[in-house]
Parts: sequence; C-alpha cells; structure tokens
Amino acid sequence: MSASGVSAAAIAARLSAAGLPTRVEEHNRFTTVEAEVPETFSAESWREVLDVVADADRFGLLATSLNGRTLWAVVRKTVPTTGDVGGRAISDRS
Repeated sequence: MSASGVSAAAIAARLSAAGLPTRVEEHNRFTTVEAEVPETFSAESWREVLDVVADADRFGLLATSLNGRTLWAVVRKTVPTTGDVGGRAISDRS
C-alpha cells in the first residue's frame, strides 16, 4: 500500500471509530476517503471528525437533499524524486 494509502486508511479507521461508515479508493495521483454523515451528528462529533480530516491534503463536505451528507478527504501521492523523472538534466545534453 502506498504512503497515501496508509494515511487514508488511518483517516478511515478514525472516522469509523467515530461511528461513520467509510470508503477508501486508490487513484493514480491520490487516495480518497468518503464517509456518510447522519443528520443527527453532535457538535462534539463534528469537532472530532474535522480534527481527523485535517490530516488530509484536502477535505470537504458534499450535502444534498437527495443523497444526504458525505464527508470527503484526499491524500495526495508523493511525486518521485529520481533524477530522470523529467528526462536528462541540461548539463547531460551535448
């Protein structure tokens, strides 16, 4: 599992411990965590889950009258730092 996957899994575990069912999905450049938030969610619980998603690179809340409320978090994958990611260095060119 990638480092972002480990971070996302930790976020998901903490959200689950707070009583929220979660989904984790790996993508090419990031890992996402989504959790359905019930209508009857206490202010103390909100503070707890906001503290959890603060560890993500991005997070937000999608709320609709049709689908309820979904809390989401994104953890970006790191970019490789090898020297040949962008091709040869300028000093290597003849």
